[in-house]
Amino acid sequence: MDEPAHVRPESTESRERIRQLEHQLQTAGRNNKRMADLLEVTRNEMQELKKALEADGQAPFTFATVIAYRPAHAQREGREIEAATAAGVDVLHAGRKLRVSVSPLIEVEKLTAGVEVLLNENFTVVAILEPERTGEIARVKEVLPDERLLILARGEDERVVTLSAEPQQKADQPVRVGDAVIVDLRTGTATEIVPLSEVEDVVLEESPDVSYADIGGLDGQIEQIRDAVELPFLHADLYREHGLSAPKGILLYGPPGCGKTMIAKAVAASLSERMGEDDGVGSVASGSTASFLNIKGPELLNKYVGETERHIRVIFSRARERASAGHPVVVFFDEMEALFRTRGTGVSSDVETTIVPQLLAEIDGVESLDNVIVIGASNREDMIDPAILRPGRLDVKIRVQRPSAEGAKEILRIHLGGQVPLRAGEVAEHGGREQALEALVEAVVGRLYPAHADLVSGAVLSNIVDRAKKAAIKEFLGTAGAAEAKGLTLEHLLAGTEAELEDQRRMAPENLAVPAEFLRGDGPGGTGGAA
Repeated sequence: MDEPAHVRPESTESRERIRQLEHQLQTAGRNNKRMADLLEVTRNEMQELKKALEADGQAPFTFATVIAYRPAHAQREGREIEAATAAGVDVLHAGRKLRVSVSPLIEVEKLTAGVEVLLNENFTVVAILEPERTGEIARVKEVLPDERLLILARGEDERVVTLSAEPQQKADQPVRVGDAVIVDLRTGTATEIVPLSEVEDVVLEESPDVSYADIGGLDGQIEQIRDAVELPFLHADLYREHGLSAPKGILLYGPPGCGKTMIAKAVAASLSERMGEDDGVGSVASGSTASFLNIKGPELLNKYVGETERHIRVIFSRARERASAGHPVVVFFDEMEALFRTRGTGVSSDVETTIVPQLLAEIDGVESLDNVIVIGASNREDMIDPAILRPGRLDVKIRVQRPSAEGAKEILRIHLGGQVPLRAGEVAEHGGREQALEALVEAVVGRLYPAHADLVSGAVLSNIVDRAKKAAIKEFLGTAGAAEAKGLTLEHLLAGTEAELEDQRRMAPENLAVPAEFLRGDGPGGTGGAA
């Protein structure tokens, strides 16, 4: 039948176009089918390849320690063949150093120095294990660039090793001189930082919370030490302008219990407080906090030759480390005569012949540093080696004597102030808390001075108040908590005074093999004590 006359040529072209598109769609479908089949074959082949790779890991395995991973690199003509340019890892295996291949299933980023790996029979790395947690302990002598350490191992043998990345990631702070590390001397690797307390027991790094306001009866000594310590730190530019150098060290000496240690702590706390203040004369401090390295003298001694000297080197290394960052550092040696006696006075080992020169070398080495000062405290300054006390080393000497009557009142006010409860009857009798407090202080000082001035110290006054507080608590508890029985009374303080005086009399010079002037604190200097 003939095509209707109204059908236009455009309809014929459209049908042709549709047939072409259907043909293309069928072709694309067949191509997709072939691609899907090819992907399936490829996936099966990859699974077979992975199984083959896993089969390489069949036991037995051998152990090896990684020295370093070597990525692929360009061939160096005349020095290596092409086979040597492939990626590999250097390991220590059965005492031999080998370069082996790595399974493609292993993440090469985890092949760091010191980790243990498993090798299959073809010497291919098939597993990464954790680093050994046991080994030889060594001490860090110097921290070198490029993550290398100079260590002291097996006595005084010096070795350079590489610090593995693993301990650096786990450590809260970077490795420092004096730290203990586990080393594998075969591979030249330090695998772990060991937090031993040996050095930390003798070096207590802190920022004390003791202030000058906590110390009574030592205004003259406090003024001296502030002039010697704070002025050079806070006004370094003025000191340079006048050609004046800061003192290297200070010696606080005098009878025991009179506040030498408290003064040293207050120095660091005062520096921390005042750093950053603008005094209006052109000296603006850095705003950093001060560090207080409290050295426990007797614990620093070690029976092994050279260990005490090494500890002293570590102490000053820590001080230099902090000072180089702009932090003021106070290195405080308590009981200084226990460490640095006059050379030649030793009874047996005569260890001071090596310890004293080590300290002298370190103090002289501080000359090129800023922000470091050495403070020593001693009850027997006559026993300290004269070379330490000469000008240029511990060149400022401050005597801390027993408190005068006025100084004792200041100390008692500090200990009885604040929230210490007073008996309501005492307060009512004297017309107020302040008046009652002054009456108690006057009564105690009147009992002690002048008859027992040679026995009084800041520590003695503190102990008297503590005795009174304990007696007040026991009396309050004995009355089943009656409100009118709460608080200190004059009787408590006087009873505490008598008990403390009795203890001091039993320890008087005639009962002890101690020079009388040692306990009295006779000699030139101001008067004072400590809270």
